[in-house]
Amino acid sequence: MNIKRTLGIGIMSAIIGLSMLVGGTFAYFSDAETTNNTFAAGTIDLAVEPTELVNLDNLKPGDSMERMFELQNNGTLDVEKVLLETSYTINDANNDNTDDFGKHIQVEFLQNVDQIKEVVFETTLHELKNMSPEAVAEQALSPLLDEDGLEAGTVDDFLVKFEFVENGEDQNQFQGDSLNLEWTFNAQQAKGEEK
Repeated sequence: MNIKRTLGIGIMSAIIGLSMLVGGTFAYFSDAETTNNTFAAGTIDLAVEPTELVNLDNLKPGDSMERMFELQNNGTLDVEKVLLETSYTINDANNDNTDDFGKHIQVEFLQNVDQIKEVVFETTLHELKNMSPEAVAEQALSPLLDEDGLEAGTVDDFLVKFEFVENGEDQNQFQGDSLNLEWTFNAQQAKGEEK
């Protein structure tokens, strides 16, 4: 046998022996445990009571009405802010309107503290319809919400005044007309936090 071959067999034997020795060193006692984890998302469940704020007939310029409604957070997560989107349709009874009836309906968001009513924000339905929901939230609703928003399981009351504004001009074109107002409230969660 030549020396190279003998030397190669010896090196291979040494490598096999070492691998068996090293492999054997991992035969200690061992144990394994498994954890079971759950990630359950919370809920935001915003409700408005009553669902119909105004249902009036025979309105005339100068008439006004105050309405109270409440926003309820029936979910498990806090609401940081509530957005408000306004839309309306007008039924022009005589097909003679040259103006938007919504421009003549004033809306005041009021704060009612100790029987003193303070106007937080006022605008017309027409202007409200053309505002972004974020701008309405910032100017009209956020000042009325608690400092922490609308916490889970809580209710906030809101007072709104509507007025068919008497502008001192001919408003005959609105006789017999009706305006159907739809407000859509959209609750947004508070920011995430370290748990």
